[in-house]
Amino acid sequence: MAEIRVIIADDDPLVRLALAHLVTRDGDVKVIGEADDGQQTLDLIEKDQPDVVMMDIQMPVLDGIEATEAITKRWPDIRVLAVTTLDSRETVLPMLAAGAAGYMLKDSSAEAITDALRQVHAGESSLSPQITALLVQHVRASSVVPPTGDLPQLTDRESQVLHQLSLGMSNSEMAESLNVSEGTIKAHLGSIMSKWNVRDRVQVLVAAARAGLVDFS
Repeated sequence: MAEIRVIIADDDPLVRLALAHLVTRDGDVKVIGEADDGQQTLDLIEKDQPDVVMMDIQMPVLDGIEATEAITKRWPDIRVLAVTTLDSRETVLPMLAAGAAGYMLKDSSAEAITDALRQVHAGESSLSPQITALLVQHVRASSVVPPTGDLPQLTDRESQVLHQLSLGMSNSEMAESLNVSEGTIKAHLGSIMSKWNVRDRVQVLVAAARAGLVDFS
C-alpha cells in the first residue's frame, strides 16, 4: 500500500500528538510535519508537498478556512481533511466551499478518522454523519426542490448505496452491509456520479437532497 504523507495543522500540540498517534498506527500513514497556524501550514506545504493536510479551523494568523482556500488554489492535488470540534453550518459550509474534501469531528472514532484520511487521499469525500445531515438539511432548506424525474433514475442497488451514503457510511461499511466488495461500491458511486453529472460524494448528496431522494428527519 502506498504511503500517505500527511501534515497536521492544529494550534493545540496535544491534539496534534494524539492525531498523529491515531493515524500512523497501521503503518501506511506518515506524518511529515505539524503546524500550529494556517500560515505555517502553507509554508510547510511549499517545502514538503504532502498528500493530505488534516486541518483544524480555529487557528491564529490564518484560520483553517482561509488556509484551505489557499491550498485549493495553489496546490489542487493536495487534499484537505477538516478535523475539528466545530459542527455548525457557519463553519461546515465555508470549509467545504473552500475546497475541503472531508469534514470529521474530533469526537469521531480513531478508525473513522483514519478511514476518512484514506478516502480523501483516494480522491473521495468523507463526512461525519452529523456533517452529512447538516449539509443536506441546509441544501433542502435553501433550494427549490425539483421533481425526482429531473435526475436520471438509479438502479435498486445504486439507490441502496445512495441511502447508505446519506447515513455517512464509508465505502468499507457499505461493502460489508451489502455483502459486496469495496470495488463494487466504488463502481456504483461512479455510476451515480456519471448519471447525475457530479464530481464527488458531497455533490451526490446535494443532488439527492434537492430532488428529495434522501430524508434526514
